[in-house]
Amino acid sequence: MIEITDAAAMELKQLLENEKKTEYGLRVFEAGMSCSGVQYGLTLEKSAKTEDETVESNGIRIFLDKKIVEDIEDFKIDFIDNEHGNGFIIDNPHKQCGSGCSSCG
Repeated sequence: MIEITDAAAMELKQLLENEKKTEYGLRVFEAGMSCSGVQYGLTLEKSAKTEDETVESNGIRIFLDKKIVEDIEDFKIDFIDNEHGNGFIIDNPHKQCGSGCSSCG
């Protein structure tokens, strides 16, 4: 369904520990639209909502609204750290650029 890489899990666990939120999980949510379709965001939450499905990957609880579960199949959450900066990314293998898009290479 959705995978958290080793790098992302290590970073998330450290973040949760530093913030004293070790009982929290990661929420994946729809954050808007772009030329390549739905964009997704990440946030930390203490517990699931009634309309959520909870899954676990690499020791991290993930909260998903049941409406997006099928849409995020095969997603991978990773952590990157390079010369451009660092942060969490969502790799969506199903993302396609829409027509008229000039920002995709």
